[in-house]
Amino acid sequence: MRETVAVPSDAPEPQPNASAGERITYSFTPAVAERLESAGATLAVTTYQAGRLLLLRAHDGRLNLLMRQFEKPMGLAVQDGRLALGTRRQIWHFDGWIDPVSARPESGSADPGSPRSSSQPDAGPRFVPRRSWVTGDVSVHEVAWLASASAEAPPRIGFLATRFGCLAEVDEVYSFRPIWTPPFISALRPEDRCHLNGLAVHEGRPYAVTVLGLTDTPQGWRERKADGGAVIDVQTGEVRAEGLSMPHSPRLWRDRLLVLNSGRGELLEVEANGGTRVIATLPGFPRGLAIFGDLAFVGLSKIREKKQFGGLPIERLRDRLECGVHVIDLHTGGEVGRIRFDSGAHELFDVQILPCARWTTNL
Repeated sequence: MRETVAVPSDAPEPQPNASAGERITYSFTPAVAERLESAGATLAVTTYQAGRLLLLRAHDGRLNLLMRQFEKPMGLAVQDGRLALGTRRQIWHFDGWIDPVSARPESGSADPGSPRSSSQPDAGPRFVPRRSWVTGDVSVHEVAWLASASAEAPPRIGFLATRFGCLAEVDEVYSFRPIWTPPFISALRPEDRCHLNGLAVHEGRPYAVTVLGLTDTPQGWRERKADGGAVIDVQTGEVRAEGLSMPHSPRLWRDRLLVLNSGRGELLEVEANGGTRVIATLPGFPRGLAIFGDLAFVGLSKIREKKQFGGLPIERLRDRLECGVHVIDLHTGGEVGRIRFDSGAHELFDVQILPCARWTTNL
């Protein structure tokens, strides 16, 4: 499949953070740009290794990259024009809105001093930071919008405090408020006992989580990281699937539970009997999964030092692994298209789709 190469220099707005560190360059297959453009959507990717939130927008068959710098960006959650982002010590809340001035073609620019050519789309939503909560270094992983007890109340921001092995929510007084822990965890301590890392949400309620080990000792999950991972039902506390290799990013698709079996480079469906079915095998360490219709956008990373990744089945392919995003047809398991980061980004964490955001102009 032919690939088209693009770099950030053609963006219509300034990118003040793009020069820090190694330049991020990327290539992509035309099908990815076509799918995003026809859907009027933006692809959002976090890379904690490069310290960037990446927004990939499509126009005239090309992808354009907008980057913003954060300290260790991790989990990302999108709902009804809101965006939540977990970083090293903070949870950020952004609201999306349309600037009535910059959205008019005659205004000439999405940002002061940045000319707009006739071939560029009109300005889209700006995601404006409204609040942030300081959590401290609790090792925030995935983030989610959770339904409040009252239908009139706004949704809450939940997140996985991985060092403490719990699902938590932001709090006005404390660093976090724990709302659920795996039933085998006996104490709320900053010891990363099971490496709780992935969260699936259904209708605003926590549905399932992934852990790298069913262990209750400090860093205990490391002893069997190649096959000690599991998916746990949040409502019942029961193990839905086990024997997985560093699982991440559980998600629901058409009432089916999907998960990334990262240590083997697989996208799996978790079956009702506790078994799993391989939907696709991927050329990278998969982590970060966004479901958009019947497509799966899967983040892929290269693997680094042996402390975290040594001993995994995927390690034998180390020199052939890619960093990027693969788009998979969930009905067939076939590849629809891909984005590959050729330099600057080597490890991704989360992938999300921003619907109704054809050309996100700021963050």
